[in-house]
Amino acid sequence: MRLTLFRHAKSSWNNPGLADHDRPLSKRGKRDAPMMGDRLAARGARPSAILSSTALRALTTARCVAEALEYPLEEIRSSRRLYFADTQEILQFIMEQPAQWREIIVVGHNPGFTDLANQLLPELRLDNLVTAGCVAMDFLTDDWSEITQVRARLLYRDYPKNIQRMSQKQ
Repeated sequence: MRLTLFRHAKSSWNNPGLADHDRPLSKRGKRDAPMMGDRLAARGARPSAILSSTALRALTTARCVAEALEYPLEEIRSSRRLYFADTQEILQFIMEQPAQWREIIVVGHNPGFTDLANQLLPELRLDNLVTAGCVAMDFLTDDWSEITQVRARLLYRDYPKNIQRMSQKQ
């Protein structure tokens, strides 16, 4: 099984009266999300499913990634459960996904994504999964419900300002 945790791209704070859930991407976010989607495509990502928080910034990021991967936009699945979920909530959500989905990309928020990446990959020691950053990992299992019972293997981590863009492990 392959899991990619993808933090939403940079959001805009231009409208202070806007609810957090409704904040759009900033100019930088609109640039970084498609670029990172292209990098996932270059790495051969072929998700069975793209799952996203319902927050506008996360859904917009998911759509940019989907377009780069030629994944059907109408098949992106969003869940309010991923909106500022803690590590255990995100992990539980992932573990409930169908076993036939061999590769999933989950788009959401910090601090849950940084914490989950560190829990699943203790050797990673990630301080902060930056906006539009991602961590991809493999699990030697045939069922998402078993991912806590096997050791994850880091495939790569990437982020917009990464100058080594395509090296396997950073």
